[in-house]
Amino acid sequence: MPDMSASLALTHLVPLAKEVDENKVTPGVLGFIVFAVMALAVWGLMKSMNRQLGRVDFTEETDPKAAPSEPEPAGPAGSGGKTSPAKG
Repeated sequence: MPDMSASLALTHLVPLAKEVDENKVTPGVLGFIVFAVMALAVWGLMKSMNRQLGRVDFTEETDPKAAPSEPEPAGPAGSGGKTSPAKG
């Protein structure tokens, strides 16, 4: 029986397909609905991303288990005779 309803639907839709102008193709209502759903999904994802990025704390905290590093002496006299590579 399902084959009969499919063939019946095809016989009714084939004449309608012939009426469509082959030089003018439009996306129609279905294309608009798909585009609108995709736009809403992107808007929702961007809103969620902004909320998540707002919760991120960008300040760097030192690790209490790490040993404190000694500050390097400033200037060429305190470098111990080592020279840094030249840039450029």
